[in-house]
Amino acid sequence: MDYIDESGRQYHIKLKSGDVGRYVLLPGDPGRCEVIASFLDYPEKVAQNREFTTYTGYLEGEMVSVCSTGIGGPSLSIAVEELVRCDADTFIRVGTCGGIDLNVKGGDIVIATGAVRMEGTSKEYAPIEYPAVADYECVMALAEAAKGLPYNYHLGVAECKDSFYGQHEPSRMPVGYELENKWNAWRALGCKASEMESAALYIVAAALGVRAATVLVALGNQERKKAGMSNPITHDIEPAVKVGVEGVRNLILSEK
Repeated sequence: MDYIDESGRQYHIKLKSGDVGRYVLLPGDPGRCEVIASFLDYPEKVAQNREFTTYTGYLEGEMVSVCSTGIGGPSLSIAVEELVRCDADTFIRVGTCGGIDLNVKGGDIVIATGAVRMEGTSKEYAPIEYPAVADYECVMALAEAAKGLPYNYHLGVAECKDSFYGQHEPSRMPVGYELENKWNAWRALGCKASEMESAALYIVAAALGVRAATVLVALGNQERKKAGMSNPITHDIEPAVKVGVEGVRNLILSEK
């Protein structure tokens, strides 16, 4: 069943077939859409509803879109479901994260090859035993883009959760013992960073038979702070945007 509004557009994102390209960049924050769209040729705002703001432009002559997804897996899954119904098939999340691995510093790029499913949305698509894994071609396109830009970058697993404050203030939560023990496990297993959307993105993409990957910029690293190491803090998302846009460019050129 398609949830279409009275104007014939998808119910939540207010888009229809032809409004978006097959390649879509997915920020969480609607306020970042215009900035990301400025890297495209001839960008135009095509829809805005709730947390979903969409711009469409061109890259290497190919239609490319930018659609915000809000915070967390539930709204991201709605966006991806409805974008697929509008004929999109390749999704690159562009966002922020907090470092976990001590080698990840504020300002570094993290390309998430997989994600820990410590969230709820993906469980309504796949059994917990099924891994949340990024599309290989998309990861390689992002990695190639990162190599050509002046940023430190890392490839590895991101931990995904539903509660921002559960991560940052676990001791005050009734289940703090569980949150802290699992965080220590993710750290011991080499997780690069923590964020809130990639696990849902990868599982929804797998269920729908489309491609997805994630590029993040680390805002800081609480583990470096705990260890008494330098912990630079940044709020500049441009490094992730540039890697994401150039990654999409790489995909377009390789698929022409």
